[in-house]
Parts: sequence; C-alpha cells; structure tokens
Amino acid sequence: MKLKIITQERIVFDDEVDEIYSKGVDGEFGLLKGHVPIMSALDIGVTRVKKGNKSKSFSVMGGILQFKDDECLILTTLAETGDEIDEMRAREALERARRRRKEADARIDAKRAEAAIARAKARLKAKLNDGE
Repeated sequence: MKLKIITQERIVFDDEVDEIYSKGVDGEFGLLKGHVPIMSALDIGVTRVKKGNKSKSFSVMGGILQFKDDECLILTTLAETGDEIDEMRAREALERARRRRKEADARIDAKRAEAAIARAKARLKAKLNDGE
C-alpha cells in the first residue's frame, strides 16, 4: 500500500509499505492492505511503518489521516523522521516543558506545557524506535 506524509513545507515520506501504525485522537490504530476506508484526526505522537523486516518511525504533530483503496495520506503541520531528530535537543525540550508545567499558574500555560511535553515525547519515541 502507498503512504504519503505531507507537511506544509515538504513531502516527508512517499513510498510503499506493508503496515502503518499511528495515534489518533481516540487511540492508537494499525492499517494493513485491504483495510476499510478510514479518516482520523491524529494526535501528537508517532507513526510507525513497516516494509518487510524494516521499520521507520516519524514524529507527527497532529493532523489528518485518510486511508482509501490501499492509499494512505497523512496531512500534518510537522513531521520528522527518527534520523532527523536530535535526541539531546528533544530531551532538553522535554525537561524545559516539565519545568514549565510545574511553574504554570494559569490553565493556558499548563495546557501549553502539556502540549510541549507531548511533542518532545513523540520526538524521542520516534528517534529511539526508528529502524527497529
């Protein structure tokens, strides 16, 4: 099946794959060839694909996934492959966001800190799981 991951700036991935796993706002799900059509709002998380015995992970910062006729399209504002992610920078961002969450006195600041934590965790997970 065909998978295309597109951001506003570039095509992050465009290739044939055997399996797709992603995180929707209602939970994680997987897609195999012949799956029924589906459209899902994506949460901040990791999309993982397998082709043969190789896998690739992407941090995906929300968006929309559409699957129909064995073609999957992910439209997102930001997506990175695991090998594009700087692990140290992602760890530092996670720590900063955790500190901000502790110091957050307003609801909006707490929500922004939680979103920053989710983004940093997605990047780390994509980095650490890439190629497994």
